[in-house]
Amino acid sequence: MEKILITDAAHPLLVEEFTKANYTCDYLPDITLQEVHSVIHNYVGIIINSKVLMDKNLIDKGLKLKFIARLGSGREVVDIPYATEKNIQTFFSPEGNSNAVAEHALGMLLALANNFLKADRELRQKVWKREKNRGWELRGKTIGIIGFGHTGKAFARKLKSMEMNILVYDKYVNEFDVEYDFVEKVSLEELQNESDVISFHLPLTPETKHFCDDDFFNLCKKNPIIINTSRGNVVKTASLLDALKNKKIKGACLDVFENEKVQTFSKEEDQLYTALYEYSNVILSPHIAGWTYESKKLLSQVLIEKISKNVKKED
Repeated sequence: MEKILITDAAHPLLVEEFTKANYTCDYLPDITLQEVHSVIHNYVGIIINSKVLMDKNLIDKGLKLKFIARLGSGREVVDIPYATEKNIQTFFSPEGNSNAVAEHALGMLLALANNFLKADRELRQKVWKREKNRGWELRGKTIGIIGFGHTGKAFARKLKSMEMNILVYDKYVNEFDVEYDFVEKVSLEELQNESDVISFHLPLTPETKHFCDDDFFNLCKKNPIIINTSRGNVVKTASLLDALKNKKIKGACLDVFENEKVQTFSKEEDQLYTALYEYSNVILSPHIAGWTYESKKLLSQVLIEKISKNVKKED
């Protein structure tokens, strides 16, 4: 039987369904990248998350590969053009965790607007400060969404009930579906001029790396709050820190970071992140926006459906 390698933790449904379809599934969530290089020649399919980089070298070793599938939305871990050139199909599953990301982004924004974390820390120390923890409401504020793919759209749907003005900038989307008639498509300049909050929902590409840098902050007119639940390298950390220091922004909600392996911080990175962690108007989480119990199952379901529909099975 044809074999599939699963390199990261996944919902049991993934193995169950592919086994039913007469594949042999090797579920090895603890496998190292080096070990993947040594065994990939045995498989017609590989299902990865973020630790395995499917570059030309690894793709060339996958002599039997028919497909590469990613549990999530990040395309930067797969050399898609080269895989296509080798007649290897690629699948991603942003539909599986877009709702989770949207809920997380909204939760972070509400927590920041209402001083939830600060007030909680103070009250646990028997410090009662009502006036200094007075919050502000989302209703009537303007939020700019940069990137209107699956997660950008899911976030917009959540915000609709918050009675916010929703602006969207997406260079590659010309028209929005009628169901999104409550958002306004604008230029990047308009979004920077008018937004009280700016949320990033971009893939990581050479074009989007450090999309939010010194120049970006300098063009923002209303000292917005910045939300990033997309990819860490979309926001330049040094620029964000400078914007916080100089009050060019009112705060930030960050689920992703340029370096997410804290044990590998350089001296410069350690100083940078230590300074960032000192700001009470910054809310942080460890890349868990799309990491819910429900999304774990949905990510697998999406890949099962796509692979079953598009990959020819040989008995």
